[in-house]
Amino acid sequence: MFKKFDASTDVSTSTQVKASVQRGIKSQICESHPNLSDEILDALLPKKPPLVQYKIGPHLMLYCKQSPDNGGDEPVFFQHRDGPILPTLKFVHKYPKVEFTRVTVDKGAIPFLLGGANVMCPGLTNPGGEMPPDNDDSNGLEKGDGVVIYAEGKELPLAVGVMTMSSADVRKKNKGNGIEVSHFLGDGLWGTDEIQ
Repeated sequence: MFKKFDASTDVSTSTQVKASVQRGIKSQICESHPNLSDEILDALLPKKPPLVQYKIGPHLMLYCKQSPDNGGDEPVFFQHRDGPILPTLKFVHKYPKVEFTRVTVDKGAIPFLLGGANVMCPGLTNPGGEMPPDNDDSNGLEKGDGVVIYAEGKELPLAVGVMTMSSADVRKKNKGNGIEVSHFLGDGLWGTDEIQ
C-alpha cells in the first residue's frame, strides 16, 4: 500500500478533522485495539490541535498530528476504504508501551516482511509465532482486524496489517495468507517524517 509512497506527489487534498469526526476516529481505534483506554488515547491524540486528514489516491486516508511549530504534519494513523484505522510504525515506535492489538511472527518471516510480503499462516503458527488465544465462544482475532506485527526476538514492530482470516482459521488451516501487510519498515510512509 505504501511501498512506493511519496508524500510530495501522492497526497492530493488535506482537511482539518472536525471534533465529532475525531471522536469517531478515537472510538474506532478503541474498538479495534481494546487494550487502549480512553485516557491513553486522549494523551496520544489531544483535542487541540485537531487531526489533519490527507487523501491519498481514491481509497486511502492518512491522519496526521499538526506540529506546534507549523513545520509539517506528522502521520499517526491511516485507513484504507472502510477497513480498520491502523497506526503508523513511527507512531508505534514513538510510544512502545502503548498496547495495540499485536501478533508475533517467527524469525523466518523477517526478511520477507521487510520486503513488503504478506504474512503467511505458518509464520504465525510455527514456534516463535504468537497470536491472541481463541476462546470457545469467540476468536482471538477476527477477519478484518487490524494488527501490529512484531517478530520473534525483536522489541519493536516490523509491520502493520489486516487479518485476512480469523486466528482460529489460521491455526486450523495453517496455509495461505494470514495477514495482508499495509505498512512495513522501509516503505514510503516509513520514510516520511512529515507532510507539508
